[in-house]
This record gives sequence, C-alpha cells and structure tokens, in this order.
Amino acid sequence: MIKYIMMIASLILALSFSAIVVADPISIGTNSANDNSEVKIIKTKQVSNQNVQLQTDITYKKIGDRDLKMHLLLPKNNNRTLPVIIFIKGSSWGKYKPQDTLGFIPQLVRFAKKGYIVASIEHRTSHEAKFPAQIHDVKAAVRYLKEKSDDYHINPNRIGVWGTSSGGHLAALLGTSCTAPELEGLPNTSKQSSCVQAVVDWYGPTDFLRMRKEGYNAEVAHSAESILIGGPILQNKEKVKTANPITYITKNAPPFLIMHGDKDKRVPFNQSELLYEALKKNGVDVTLYKVKGGGHGSGFGHPEIFKTVQEFFDRHL
Repeated sequence: MIKYIMMIASLILALSFSAIVVADPISIGTNSANDNSEVKIIKTKQVSNQNVQLQTDITYKKIGDRDLKMHLLLPKNNNRTLPVIIFIKGSSWGKYKPQDTLGFIPQLVRFAKKGYIVASIEHRTSHEAKFPAQIHDVKAAVRYLKEKSDDYHINPNRIGVWGTSSGGHLAALLGTSCTAPELEGLPNTSKQSSCVQAVVDWYGPTDFLRMRKEGYNAEVAHSAESILIGGPILQNKEKVKTANPITYITKNAPPFLIMHGDKDKRVPFNQSELLYEALKKNGVDVTLYKVKGGGHGSGFGHPEIFKTVQEFFDRHL
C-alpha cells in the first residue's frame, strides 16, 4: 500500500511541475486574456558571447602517483586564439589544507565572458614538498597551457597570472623569475618557456624576513613561511632569499598590478610596498593600490576592484 501511495504522490508532483515552462530568464509574460490556462510563459531571446563552459580536473603534471590538476573556463563556440589568465588560489601554501581551486570560479566567470580563457591551478602543498616545488608546479602549468595552445585556442604569447595571498606570492615569483633556470623544475623537457606577460598580485608575501607584525610572526617554526621553506626562516635565510620575488627582478619583468588591504592582519602591507619599490627601481611597469579598510581578502569583492583587474589584463594581454 505504501508503495502505491508513493507512486501516486510522485505522479501528482510530476504533473504539478509539468505546468511550468522554463527557458532563459530574459522577460516574463502570461498567456493572452482568452487563454484561461495557468501556464506561465517565459519569453526568450538569443544572447551572444555569454556562454562559458567549465572543464574540471585536467591533469597538467604527474609526480609519481600524484596528479596536479587545473580547471578551465572556456568561452563556448570559440575559434579565435585567446589570452589566458592563470589563477592561483591562496592557501598558506597548503599549511592547513590544499587550495580550494573551485572556490573562486564564480568570480572568474566574468573574465571568460570577456574573452579570456581562465585556468585555476593547484600546486603541491608545503606538507607534500618544500619550496621550490610550488613554483616548479606553477611553471609547469604555464608550459602545459602553451603546449596545448592549439587544443584550447590559446595565444601562448598572451598569458597573465593572478594570485591571492600565497598564490599572490607565487604569481609574483613566476613573473620575476622568467630567466631563473633553478626555479624551472626537473625534468623539464618542454620547449616552451614559463614566461608570462602580466601579473596581478593580491596581498601576497614577498620578503618573509620582514613580515613580523602584531598578531602574526613568520619567524616561528610553525608559521606557514617556515613550513614552506622547511625550517625556521631565521635559520634558513639563503633559502628564504630564493623564495623572494624581489631576488629575480630585472628590467624585463612583465607589468605588475599589486593590490593590498591596509587592514590586513596576516600579510603586512609593507610586503607589497617592498615589491612595488623594487619593481619601480628597475623600471618595470607597476601599479600599487591600497584597498582602504581591506583585510586579508575581505573587502576585495567590490566591482570596482574587479574592473581594475580586468582593465589591467585588457591593456597588457
């Protein structure tokens, strides 16, 4: 009996839903006055250049049994070669947990709608491997996308990178270390370079030895920076230097957009100032924005901020 009651209930529910016609939510109307039906009609029209598809879990590098993956946002029905934005989500280099590489996808869709291919990439955590493994992974992702340029309609000469927090650190390091073979990783059999043409750094650390502030101390052995390096940073100053984007700056570094909240309690604002001054000193095209009232990520959701990022990429890619 219960079985039949459930079947009848399901049928009633299905019939209830069958009275709804759903399409693209552009404009809504009802039937004519002569039609007494309660069916509501949604009128639609063709929308062009708005369709984006998400391809998830694309392996770009294998390390033993470990697959490093990326997610791609691709404009649909595209036959043109397009620029790429590589996005690196912050995670304290995975101190607490791996990156949430899908977490920022909703904010990245707008860039795909504007004609960019967007790749959200993962890297090994600091528990899996110590620095420079993370920048090795990021550079491998760049080379992979260049190698697959024909498959995805990528312009390999128009690639930008954007990172938040620890991802901002890796984005900046990627941008400045184009000519640093020691950071490429081995084996590197690719004929493609890991150079990029534009960098957006959101509140990333730069010089770990100058990060101490009230509420956070990078010098302790359990800090994210010390775990990344493989020991207390004060006891590993030479290795800390190799992780500093400033170490590799030349006049040929790509344009930089740096954005940092003045209320950031995790990464001091001086980290972005140090990078800005070093880039400027070398004649690199760089802009630094102080986000008034912005914390470590909080306050960065304002449309004007995303507009600034998009305009930067539009100029340089």
